[in-house]
Amino acid sequence: MNEMQIVLDGTVTTPAGFTAVAVAAGLKKENQLDLALVVADTDCSCAAMFTKNQVVAAPVIVDRETLAANNSRLRAVVINSKNANACTGKPGLANARATQKMAAQALGCAANQILVLSTGVIGVQLPMAKLEAGIVAGAKGLSRENGRLAAEAIMTTDTHPKHLAVQVDLPGGSVTIGGMAKGAGMIHPNMATMLAVLTTDAAIEPDVLDGLLKTAVNQSFNRISIDGDTSTNDTILLLANGVSGTAVADPDSIAQFGAALNHLCTALAQLIVRDGEGATKFVEIQVTGANSEAEAHQIANTIATSPLVKTAFAGSDANWGRLLMAAGRAGVPFDQTKINLWIGVQQPDELQLVANGTPTEYQEAAAASVFAEPEFKILLDLESGGEETAVVWTTDLSHDYVSINADYRT
Repeated sequence: MNEMQIVLDGTVTTPAGFTAVAVAAGLKKENQLDLALVVADTDCSCAAMFTKNQVVAAPVIVDRETLAANNSRLRAVVINSKNANACTGKPGLANARATQKMAAQALGCAANQILVLSTGVIGVQLPMAKLEAGIVAGAKGLSRENGRLAAEAIMTTDTHPKHLAVQVDLPGGSVTIGGMAKGAGMIHPNMATMLAVLTTDAAIEPDVLDGLLKTAVNQSFNRISIDGDTSTNDTILLLANGVSGTAVADPDSIAQFGAALNHLCTALAQLIVRDGEGATKFVEIQVTGANSEAEAHQIANTIATSPLVKTAFAGSDANWGRLLMAAGRAGVPFDQTKINLWIGVQQPDELQLVANGTPTEYQEAAAASVFAEPEFKILLDLESGGEETAVVWTTDLSHDYVSINADYRT
C-alpha cells in the first residue's frame, strides 16, 4: 500500500470541499453546543449503514428513504443531540422531514439532498422552533475550521469529541478521509445513540462507496461493545465529493482507499470504547482457531458483553473462568479440552492461564497485575482445526456506568 498518514487533529472538514458549523440551539442546557451541520460544496456520492434494531428512530427511516431515491447528489447532514427523535410516531417522522426542508431552504438545495441524524433521549418530540432557528443561524456560519466543534455538538454522555482524518496517496493522486463519531453508552453496533459521519474528497461511485463502507464497518464499528445494547439511532454515513479529482475506481485504488478507510474507522471505533460510560478499562479480546470468522466473532462478542466478565474487569479480578463460561454459551461448538487462554498487556500471549483446557501453574499475582492495567489483551485459542480469527474491543462495567444510566433523563 502507498503511504498513509493519520492526521490526529483532523476532522470531518479536513477533506477539501467540506464545511461545518456547531450551534447552541437550546436543546441542551447552559448554552451547550447541540446542533451540527456538515455541508459539501458540491454534490456527493453517499453510502450508509444503519442499526438493525427493529425499533428505529425517525431519522433512520427518513435517511433510508432519501438514499433509496438519491445516493449520488447529497449535500449536507444535520445532526442534533439531546433528543433521539425515536419512538415519536407520525409527528416524529414529520419533524425529521421538516428538518430536511428547513436545512434545504437555508442551504439552497433540495430536501432530498439532506440527511438527518439525531441522538439523545428516546420518546420526546423535537423542539422544532429551536431546531429551525439553529439551522438558520448555523447556515450563516459554515467554515472548514469548525470540524472539531461539530464533533463536540453531537456528543451526549461522551466526555470528549472524537474526530480524525487520514491522507493516502493513490495511483491517481492524494486523497483525504475525515470523520467524526459519537457514542459512549448503548454501544453494541449491529449495522450495519452511535453516530459517525465520514467525508472524503475522492471521487467514488455510490456502489463502490457502499462496498468500501460495509467492509470498513464490519472490521471496526461492528467490533466494539460497551454495554451490549444496540441503539435505535445507530448510523454511519460516508460522503464523497470528488473535489480532489482523484478517482477510486481501479482495483489498486479501491484496495488502498479501503485500507485507509478501515484504519480510520478502527481508530474512531476504539475512541468510542475508550470513552465508554464509566469505563476504566480498554480490553481487546481475540479469538483464534475457529472454523469461521463469524464463529470467532460470535464467541469474542459473547465474552465482551458478559456482565460477569465486565464486572471482573472492573474489579481487576483475573477470574478467567468467567471468560470460558461466556465462550461456552456463545452457541459455537468447540472442544473444551483443547482450548488455550492467554492474557497480556503489550502482547496477548504474555501469560498463559489455560493449556489444553487445564489451568497452568501461573502465579495469581501475575494474572491480577494484568487485569489491574487500564489496557490489556485476552487471547482465546479454540484449537478447533480452523484458522479464522476475530477481535472485539470492549470495556469494564463499573459503578459509574450504573450511576450515569440511572440518572440519564434527569
